[in-house]
Amino acid sequence: MTPTYWQRAGLALGNSDEIMAGLVLCYADMGLQSRGDPFGTLARSIVGQQISVRAADAVWARFSAALTAMTPQAILAAGQSGLAGCGLSQRKIEYLVDLAAHFEGGRIIPERWLDMDDEAVIVELTDVRGIGRWTAEMFLIFHLLRPDVFPLDDIGLQRAVFEHYFDGKKQTRKILAQFGERWRPWRTVATWYLWRSLDPVPVLY
Repeated sequence: MTPTYWQRAGLALGNSDEIMAGLVLCYADMGLQSRGDPFGTLARSIVGQQISVRAADAVWARFSAALTAMTPQAILAAGQSGLAGCGLSQRKIEYLVDLAAHFEGGRIIPERWLDMDDEAVIVELTDVRGIGRWTAEMFLIFHLLRPDVFPLDDIGLQRAVFEHYFDGKKQTRKILAQFGERWRPWRTVATWYLWRSLDPVPVLY
């Protein structure tokens, strides 16, 4: 599923920013995509924390194989002992069980997100152990397809902005935040194109 706003946002960004215009043209045949599975997306983000993409894929495969289905109920049924041989650290197992408990206990109800703004969703998600603001922002981008997320702590975004707009010189978080204002209300889209400038292969969470 690609956002309905994608082409409109790309046109708006390109009309106001020469560098962005070049990126939009270069990656015109690509776009942001969602898997459409909120629980699986969050579980995958926890599994992939602080390890390479290749390692995360391998652990995810073993983790998935240990479950009857990728659902909160299946994780709670397996319990911490049932997930111990999947290549997950004890801490990540605890995080995944806590995530499952939040879904199963009604502390996270995906249907409510439609009526919640970005910050409210972030607050709800970061109540789960192992989910910080960056992970929540990735979820807003890659699952909810929110159009105006600007993940200031993302290393790739920082690097791309500094390379394209500051001759490679690092800037403070405050300057980065102020600079990003030029791309409102399409900061998600600008971020996605900036990521592509570093790695042309899109990430799918």
